[in-house]
Amino acid sequence: LKRGPLWPFHPLFFVPLLHNSLERRGNQQWFVHQSKSRRGIEAGSSISNGGTMTTMQENMPRVSAPKPMKERFSKLLLGEDNSGGGKGVSSALALSNAITNVAASVFGEQRRLEPMPAERRARWRREIDWLLSVTDYVVEFAPSQQKNKDGTNMEIMTTRQRTDLHMNIPALKKLDAMLIDCLENFKDQSEFSYVSKDSSDSDDANAKKNDDKWWIPTVKVPPDGLSEASRRFLQYQKDCVNQVLKAAMAINAQVLFEMEIPESYIDSLPKNGRASLGDQMYRNITVDFFDPDQFLSTMDMSSEHKIVDLKNRIEASIVIWKRKMVQKDSKSSAPWASGVSLEKREVFEDRAETILLILKQRHPGISQSSLDISKIQFNKDVGQAVLESYSRILESLAYTVLSRIDDVLEADRAGNKKSTPRESEEETLVGSMTLSDFMGWDFDQGNGDLESKKDTMNDQLVKEKISVVTTKKTSYLETLGGVKSPTARH
Repeated sequence: LKRGPLWPFHPLFFVPLLHNSLERRGNQQWFVHQSKSRRGIEAGSSISNGGTMTTMQENMPRVSAPKPMKERFSKLLLGEDNSGGGKGVSSALALSNAITNVAASVFGEQRRLEPMPAERRARWRREIDWLLSVTDYVVEFAPSQQKNKDGTNMEIMTTRQRTDLHMNIPALKKLDAMLIDCLENFKDQSEFSYVSKDSSDSDDANAKKNDDKWWIPTVKVPPDGLSEASRRFLQYQKDCVNQVLKAAMAINAQVLFEMEIPESYIDSLPKNGRASLGDQMYRNITVDFFDPDQFLSTMDMSSEHKIVDLKNRIEASIVIWKRKMVQKDSKSSAPWASGVSLEKREVFEDRAETILLILKQRHPGISQSSLDISKIQFNKDVGQAVLESYSRILESLAYTVLSRIDDVLEADRAGNKKSTPRESEEETLVGSMTLSDFMGWDFDQGNGDLESKKDTMNDQLVKEKISVVTTKKTSYLETLGGVKSPTARH
């Protein structure tokens, strides 16, 4: 402004002064309002000479993000490298780890069948929605029709959410809600309770059975067992959770199958499938008449470590056989390159995948294999990382809830056996009883002949049982319980 005789009275001269005055008045009135609110005065009451400014400040929206949200997205952008040196992991792996950590902090071990606290449930909804919001911006181009002003149609390319995310994210959210609702259904139950392992009310049999999980409390049921309505309720909840488990497993298996196999994993593989499986296992898979159940019965699966090792060997052999079937170089295509034809390799690979599916169905809570860990670690696709991690934590939660329901049902069965020992004893001995004993016929004469006949019939029953076990061939499709392979075969 040009200095003149009236320059102090220019309207623009008063703008900074007015701004500073309003700012000081607003701060003063804000502190007055806060002090009155602490004393219990009704919020929103006007303050003399400053009511307008106080109302304006109350109505101003607060756009600051919560601290947990800032922290999580900072870790995602930094790739979990807090030094900021650019040595962090990829965005896909950082997002996968974030979803896994949120689930671990919210659900934990899920030791009891009880509803989640409202605070934890709200936190889970809020934070998982933050992390899943990334998938809203993973898009693909799709053709679309646009109508011009002159009435003609023109084909243009528009963006939409990627197809796999558009189909699987809502399905996973539905499975998530079903699991939360299942836990909520146990709100009003009062027939069973939980006691610590050190408590005098703890059942010794159940405590010994769960020694490997000493931190999980023991289930206590009434002396007469659960009521029939409670048993039906538990069985219904078990069936629902089992369906959630199968759906989550199918989505997780599909996503893992679509992930690329890292080169580091391929470089660590042996030269052929025989070296990966071992001679004995290779002979069992390559026999003319193959039965997956009989194959698994010959394997040592006494511990989780041995089951995971079996999965690693089978998955490595599958990758080797698949790579040899698709190789186009002259060495592999020459007839003298290998003594196994491509047709036989395809049959062997199909058998190995069948065994792998049965293992996943029989042991859903088992640790991940080396191939799965390698795929997750080196995956660069953010959408696949979200689908894999979200389906994996839902699968783990469903398996945990299923285990807790089984604990209650097992405690009920154990209580019934204690209350009716004669019935349980009769159930175990019914195979060794003759028809006379089962019907209650007593004969005073000829006890020696009866005893000899009884021994003969027992031997015959044992032989019949052995023949039934050795001759019965159960289809692996029946074992899978209706869940088919997540990917189409050749």
